[in-house]
Amino acid sequence: MVGAAPRIVRATPADLPAIERIARLTWPETFKGILSTDQIAYMLDRMYRPAALTAQLAQGHVFDLLLDADRTTDDYSGQTGMRYRPVGYVSHELDYAPGITKIHKLYLLPGAQGQGFGRLLIDHVARAARRAGQQHLRLDVNYQNSAVDFYSYLGFAKIGRFDTDIGEGYLMEDWRMERPL
Repeated sequence: MVGAAPRIVRATPADLPAIERIARLTWPETFKGILSTDQIAYMLDRMYRPAALTAQLAQGHVFDLLLDADRTTDDYSGQTGMRYRPVGYVSHELDYAPGITKIHKLYLLPGAQGQGFGRLLIDHVARAARRAGQQHLRLDVNYQNSAVDFYSYLGFAKIGRFDTDIGEGYLMEDWRMERPL
């Protein structure tokens, strides 16, 4: 049996625990050496607790889950099939600014990185943005995050550097990047 293609599905409120789980498994690896463990814990609680994710949905953020296929074997019948499991997500907001779709979050489990899934998620958002008549994609990324190079490779350009005070003495220190559609 040939491996099945990954799927991208619109997340519902029932999927929010999967999004939180992916974030909590990904962030410590992504931000080690960039942020303190205390800041990572603070930001995860601030952005990924169920009430925070529900509020983001209510504010117009769209979450899409990336599902990857796992080959499974039924213990009783011996039949082999495919089961899909969430390995990443992207959230975006159409018309964040006039003609601009903002990608708020894009994370993949560490074991799912480097397989082209990030590009799939960016392309997915770009298609939705084009259908909505948007002209640009925008995102913010920590200036020390290795993902800056990934986004540059996909055609995003740095348009500014800024710091955001998020409370408790912590800053988000980001590049703002944008690409035309």
